[in-house]
Amino acid sequence: MDDWSSVNVDADSTFALMLEAQNRGYELFHYLPSALSYEQGTVLARGTTAKVQHDQNNMANLGAPELRDVGGFDIILMRQDPPFDMQYIATTHLLEQVTDRVRVINNPAQVRNSPEKLLVTEFKEFMPPTLISRDPVSIRAFRNEHPDTIIKPLFGNGGAGVFHLKPDDENLSSLLESFFANSREHLMVQAYAPEIRDGDKRIILIDGEPAGALNRRPAQGEARANLHVGGAAEKSALTDRDRQVCEALRPVLKERGLLFTGIDMIGPYLTEINVTSPTGIQEISRFDGINLPGQIWDAIETST
Repeated sequence: MDDWSSVNVDADSTFALMLEAQNRGYELFHYLPSALSYEQGTVLARGTTAKVQHDQNNMANLGAPELRDVGGFDIILMRQDPPFDMQYIATTHLLEQVTDRVRVINNPAQVRNSPEKLLVTEFKEFMPPTLISRDPVSIRAFRNEHPDTIIKPLFGNGGAGVFHLKPDDENLSSLLESFFANSREHLMVQAYAPEIRDGDKRIILIDGEPAGALNRRPAQGEARANLHVGGAAEKSALTDRDRQVCEALRPVLKERGLLFTGIDMIGPYLTEINVTSPTGIQEISRFDGINLPGQIWDAIETST
C-alpha cells in the first residue's frame, strides 16, 4: 500500500482491511511499492510489521525496518494506488513471480491487463459514447458530434486531470496542446452524462457479486464526484440496470481472479472498473449496517 500519511482511518479501505485481518489473527507487514525488489530468484520487500488501531493520531505501531521474502507470506493485498505507471507495472511483474506460493489479491497479471479505463471497454454496450485517442483530429471530430464532453487521462486516477468542456468552451486546442506536450498518454473522451448531477455510484463487487453501493454527489460547480475533491457520500441501492451490469461483469471478474473490485455508474452508464485499490467500503458498511471488510476477507479465505 501507499504511505501511512495518506490514511484516513474513518475512510481508508486498505486500513479497514488491515484492521479486519488483525482481528482475525493475521500478522500485518506493510511495505511501499518502491520497496519491492528482485534478487537471485527471490522477491523481497523492505518494510515493517504493523499493529493498527482506529485512532487517527496513533493508527499504527510499527516494528523495525526489515527485509522479507514475500514468497513466505500467506496473503498479499496489492493496494497500490494508481496512476498506472511503470512502477505500477513492475510491481505486478514482481508479484506475479510468487503467485504459485502466495495468494495475491487481486491477481497481479490480470491487474496489469485490466487498467480501469480500458477494462471497461470490453463492456461497451453499457458505456456512454467514448473515444480513446491521441489524435487531435479524431478528438475534435468526436466533440463536433458530442459538444458536451468529458476529457480525462487514460491512466489517471482520483479525478485528476478531468475536464468538462461545455458546448461553448473554446479551450479544447489549448488543453490538447498542454496535455500532449507533457505526456505520451492517450486521452479518454466521453459524451457528458448529465446524470452526474445526481451522483456517481460506486458499487463494490466481491468475487463478482455486488455487495453494496455508495452514491457520490459532486459539489456545486464541480464536475467530479470523487470524495476527496468535495463529493458528498450518500446511501444508495442497486437499480435493475446496476444489477444487469454486475451480472455481465461477474464471469469475467471471476475468471480473471479479480476478487475485490469497484465499478462506477453514472445513471445508466458504466464508466470505470476499479481493480487495484477500490474505495468506499467503510462508508457503505456504515450506511448499510454491514461489515464489508469481513465479507472481503471471507471471500479471500474461502478462495485460497
